[in-house]
Amino acid sequence: MTNAARLSRLATLAFGFAFLYAPIVLLVVYSFNASKLVTVWAGFSTRWYASLFSNAQLIASAKVSLQVAALSALIATINGTLAAFALERFGAFRTRSVFVGSIYAPLVMPEVILGLSLLLIFVALGVDRGFWTIVAGHATFSMCFAAVVIRARLAGMDKSLEEAAMDLGAGPTMTFLRVVLPQLTPALVSAYMLAFILSLDDLVIASFTSGPGSTTLPMRIYSQVRLGVTPEINAMSSLLLAAVGLALLVSALAGRERDV
Repeated sequence: MTNAARLSRLATLAFGFAFLYAPIVLLVVYSFNASKLVTVWAGFSTRWYASLFSNAQLIASAKVSLQVAALSALIATINGTLAAFALERFGAFRTRSVFVGSIYAPLVMPEVILGLSLLLIFVALGVDRGFWTIVAGHATFSMCFAAVVIRARLAGMDKSLEEAAMDLGAGPTMTFLRVVLPQLTPALVSAYMLAFILSLDDLVIASFTSGPGSTTLPMRIYSQVRLGVTPEINAMSSLLLAAVGLALLVSALAGRERDV
């Protein structure tokens, strides 16, 4: 490879990274801007972070988002684990293709269609939309992602260890707790963190399934951005980026432990 070709590839790579991440860097930088104008730099200041924590609406929305993400991720991980075991350990059964399609459909289905479908179901059943309908919607959406992660780990596990444990007198429950679960734990952590991030970032499904008093943080940010970007929004977005980055780091560390 010639030097010109190498430089061309490096320039293309640098342009791609700059195009993707420069706006995010600018958002974080301007969250420390002392000016009320988000496009005019007036010096370094943390005043907007202090102002943010006195904004009752944003704090309430952040609490709702964290609670929804924690609960929906737990439900999605449990259901994803059951689905992964059904697909990986029970072999072929009559309705397997239908089951696989129903599990993985949210992976390729537009969020607008999924959100509208959930809205129609809740209306038809007479369910009042609110906190728990958002949890149900996010759990439905993120379960397929959890199932993919956990099924991949199950496929790579050595079944001879389970057979050896049973040969030594361990029952199915003891074999699962002592042999399967320790090997599966990193994948469970990765699946939970992935589902947590998906719920924390979601706007579309929450918009269809939310009700009075259950506004999530992305919904609050979107409603305020429509009226104009403020430094408080930059500060909140920066904190949200930090939370997502931390969750991704935990998921990556769990995945590395799983690979080892």
